[in-house]
Amino acid sequence: MLKFIKHNMETIVGIEIFPIISFLIFFIFFIGLFIWVAKLKKAEVNALAALPFENDENEQEIINKRK
Repeated sequence: MLKFIKHNMETIVGIEIFPIISFLIFFIFFIGLFIWVAKLKKAEVNALAALPFENDENEQEIINKRK
C-alpha cells in the first residue's frame, strides 16, 4: 500500500516543499505562543485563571434569584 502512495508522491513536481512549509508553520506558531505566554503579566494570568470560576458564581446568583 505504501509503495503506491510513495510512487504517486514522487511523480508530483515540487512536492518536497510541503513538509518544509508545514514544519515552519508549526514551529512559528509555537514559538509565537511561547513568546506571548512569556510576556503575560501575573495579573493577566490570575484573571485568566479565575475565568472558569466567575461563570459558576453568576450561575449561582441566577439560581438563588429564581428560588
